[in-house]
Amino acid sequence: MNGNLEHYITRNIKSVYKRRLFAPVLYLFLLAALWFSLPIDSILFPFQAKTSDSLETLYNENNQYIQTTLTDLKFTGYTESSFGRTNGYYYYTMRDNVCTVVLLTPKTSEEGLPAIDTLCVNAAVKKNDPALHTLLSNIAEDLSWTTDGITKKVSSYYISEPAFRRNISAAVIFIFALTGLHALITIILSIIYILIPVLSPPCRALSRFGRPSELLSQAEEELATLPQLATEDMFITEHFFLAIAKEGIFIIPIQEIIWIYKHSTLHKFFWYHFSISYTLHITANRHLYVQLPKNLKSDIDGIIDYLSEANHNILVGFNEKNRLKIQQIQGKPFRFETLITLLKKRI
Repeated sequence: MNGNLEHYITRNIKSVYKRRLFAPVLYLFLLAALWFSLPIDSILFPFQAKTSDSLETLYNENNQYIQTTLTDLKFTGYTESSFGRTNGYYYYTMRDNVCTVVLLTPKTSEEGLPAIDTLCVNAAVKKNDPALHTLLSNIAEDLSWTTDGITKKVSSYYISEPAFRRNISAAVIFIFALTGLHALITIILSIIYILIPVLSPPCRALSRFGRPSELLSQAEEELATLPQLATEDMFITEHFFLAIAKEGIFIIPIQEIIWIYKHSTLHKFFWYHFSISYTLHITANRHLYVQLPKNLKSDIDGIIDYLSEANHNILVGFNEKNRLKIQQIQGKPFRFETLITLLKKRI
């Protein structure tokens, strides 16, 4: 048993943060895949397209968001609408001797100017879709042409200003950057905690009661030498209560514990009650609060009995009398309203 508990706390701290590396690393790989597969950044920095650049080539090379100068635009007389709202006005122009359809926003086209001499626009290159096909069919009918005939004269790719949604793309990039930075920081901190466990949050919490490195070393030695009581994930040594649980790793000096009690939770499926689980609540000095759910009643009762014997100052059980005593010892929790009051007085 002693061999199994040698450096048990440190090994579990490393194990916890090794597991926590998986999710952020996977997320960063996912972000990288999306970044390179989708033209997210190009909408913020659109490709400077010349008149001689083929729309088909731009589309196939993933330069779908462009900034280009258009000349001699003529209004077709048709608009694009959805839910009774006009989204854009269809124009046509010649680009490198190819007739090209251009969809402009109502603001840019000033609600359908008959002609526009020159226009520099940020837009998206779109492939032939049902809306363009309908437009060409209507124009062919107006000119007494066939749809196939006019399709051969007009590029199967068109330029759409309304499809250039810079604000949406900027929001997506911001989310990518924020979540990616969070994942990167998580990875860096996890690696630090794996290499230097004493810097991890469970050990830093010991700074409330003394030097974390010394207290961790003492707890490791006591646990490896002779634990006083042990359950599946909770241990008591001569001077420490230890919990190695899914909720976290907790190292609490027994003399700093001031209140302990258990809380039962009834689990049911519809009307059928199938189990009861118990949560161990521990309050220690300097506002340290620990909750350890889903434990056996016998394990928690054994922990409570042993701790109350080891430290007779510990209050046992949840009741109003004990709550008021703890509030008197700890003081009222620091709340947002208190901060506002202090700031007002300061001002």
